[in-house]
Amino acid sequence: MNQKSTTEIPASRLDLNPDTLALGIRQPWGELILLGKKTLEIRTQPTNVRGVIYLYVGKTVGSEDYVASALDEHKLNIENLGKQGLVGSVEILSCRPCRPSDAKASCVPWEVMEGKYAWELTNPVRFQKNIPVVFLPYGVWFYPFKRRQSQNS
Repeated sequence: MNQKSTTEIPASRLDLNPDTLALGIRQPWGELILLGKKTLEIRTQPTNVRGVIYLYVGKTVGSEDYVASALDEHKLNIENLGKQGLVGSVEILSCRPCRPSDAKASCVPWEVMEGKYAWELTNPVRFQKNIPVVFLPYGVWFYPFKRRQSQNS
């Protein structure tokens, strides 16, 4: 997978496309995606979504046992990570079943990925500041600035 380094751009609500889907994600996973360290998002369901999406992080942080390992490995302090808002964007290239060799790119152990799907990510872009949304997440996918009109998965 061709992984570019993270780009940082200024963003305001006026710059954002209301038709772009957002993915709700907890920290530290959002930060690891923006750093280009987490290039696979692991989910229980496959997705047909391709292209650029926004990343939304909420108030809560991951509570799984392996969060502490990911923080230590990547030298992150959970208290310093952005919370609640659009933090950036990333492109979804493809989706496929997880493989044991995906542990490093997903930042989670194989036991967590087994039987799940890997969404391949590239081109992370960090916004200079968190962007507040008009509509909060109501599922895996949501539109941050308009009401959902059709089902996407």
